[in-house]
Order: sequence, then C-alpha cells, then structure tokens
Amino acid sequence: MPIKKSAKKALRQNVKKEAKNIRIWRTCKDLIKKTRKNIVAENLTQAEELLQKTIKTLDKAAKKNVIKKNTANRHKSRLTKRLNLLKTGVGKTKK
Repeated sequence: MPIKKSAKKALRQNVKKEAKNIRIWRTCKDLIKKTRKNIVAENLTQAEELLQKTIKTLDKAAKKNVIKKNTANRHKSRLTKRLNLLKTGVGKTKK
C-alpha cells in the first residue's frame, strides 16, 4: 500500500482509469461478437449496422489508447472481409 499522499492519489487514479479502460474494451468485444454472430447467421442488414457501430467504437478505443491502433485496424479489417464475402455469396453455407 502507498504511504505518501501523491502515491495514494496515483493509486486512486489508476483504479479509475483501469475501470474505464475495461468498460470500453468490454463494449468493443461485445460488439465484435454480435457482428460475427450476425454475419454467420447471414443477417446482412443487421450485420452492416453493427459493423458501422463496431468500427466507430474501435476507432474511439484506439484514439483513447485503450487498444493499439493496429489491433483496432485488424479487427475492422477481418469483420469487413467476412461481411464482404457474405455479400458476394462466397461465404454462404449450404442449408
């Protein structure tokens, strides 16, 4: 445990920042999962809407340094690629 006053304040700040970062990253992960599920279920309109929301959230998280810029770009790229495969009909499964 910190003894000095400045160390105590730094600890309080770190706890708040960590909680905020976890909340932002949790939101990103939830949106990524929802988008993937809609792509697999072939809900094209809903997947497109969620993709836009996910991209916006990932960009904000990268801007705030919650995640790295390349990590955000990788997630956006992979989701976009899957959605485009679904649009062209290449990624459709047989039913």
